[in-house]
Amino acid sequence: MRRITALRTALSAVLLVGAWAGAGFPAASAADTPATANRAVSDAPPASAGLLAAMRKDLGLTESQARARLSAEKTATAIQGKAKRAAGAAYGGSWYDPSTGGLTVAVTSNKQKAAVRATGAAVRLVTHTARRLDAVKARIDKLDAPAGVSSWHVDPEANKVVVNIVASAQGDNDVRKFVERAREAGPVVVEQTARAPQTFAAGTVGGDPYYTGNVRCSIGFSVYGGFVTAGHCGQAGAGVRGWDGSAIGNFQGSSFPGDDYAWVSVGNGWWTVPVVLGWGTVSDQLVRGSAAAPVGASICRSGSTSHWHCGNVLATNETVNYSQGAVYQMTKTSVCAEPGDSGGSFISGDQAQGVTSGGWGNCTSGGETWHQPINEILNRYGLTLHTA
Repeated sequence: MRRITALRTALSAVLLVGAWAGAGFPAASAADTPATANRAVSDAPPASAGLLAAMRKDLGLTESQARARLSAEKTATAIQGKAKRAAGAAYGGSWYDPSTGGLTVAVTSNKQKAAVRATGAAVRLVTHTARRLDAVKARIDKLDAPAGVSSWHVDPEANKVVVNIVASAQGDNDVRKFVERAREAGPVVVEQTARAPQTFAAGTVGGDPYYTGNVRCSIGFSVYGGFVTAGHCGQAGAGVRGWDGSAIGNFQGSSFPGDDYAWVSVGNGWWTVPVVLGWGTVSDQLVRGSAAAPVGASICRSGSTSHWHCGNVLATNETVNYSQGAVYQMTKTSVCAEPGDSGGSFISGDQAQGVTSGGWGNCTSGGETWHQPINEILNRYGLTLHTA
């Protein structure tokens, strides 16, 4: 692999690994930990100075507030599995509340309250179990969604399934019919979104992470033997080139729509490292595991186009209705993204979360972005995340 400058050498090393350029997917019942062994939440420092700077800029936090939030989210992530087990069949979902700095768990029975509180989580009594809401969403997944329907997901805090429609399409007859059928499936609430989602691939431009054909995307996370990225960026067998035009490897597996994930083999002098690229704007961030952050937690994305940006986890297990077809079990965030960021990494603290799929808006006016959760990708292809 050609070396040009000290900065470029560092960038290529990260890119090859699956260092990314962007900030993800199994069923709602998918495990937080992939089948392949990965290091989970560690005692290491939760974030680099660069990630903290991005949180200050995008979330309006001071450095001490950002550190405190990461610490609280780390605790919430660690206890959510225990709290879910304590709730048992009465489990109604969970979310992180930045205002309290703690995890809230919904239950449908008073009997489980004490056991859930004993894990360190707050408790809220609700009507519907998570299993019930997941079943409602699964029925909606089988409907044919018109273009004016943006997405739908289970909202544990609302204890309903939220159907998002594009504001300008609310009067469309097909949208109205879809909403009517969705409400027949169970407890549903309708919300509006500014624009329809789209993927964030881009045409070829100079100085960016990887290319396949005339498409430029961003590397996601390093795995042993390659990196993971978005499925819409390339089909199995397609060749991949690096920022300098040299061959990296090939897409070994790819799925889109339905899913939006892929993995690329690494060779030809390229290698992998457990790092999220800072692009010289912020410090690079080490990856130490893949514990899934709860709804409400902060999350950051590194992209080859828009670099570092942060926001919050808005929803999990959301179905996104792209023009190419629906993609299921995505995670929605308030982080912005732009064309070329597709496939890049989403990270919370030092925990890998997923690869950038698509969204609406941009990093000037704002917007929302979805990622394909990392652990489903690892499980699907039997990959092992490269961790520090």
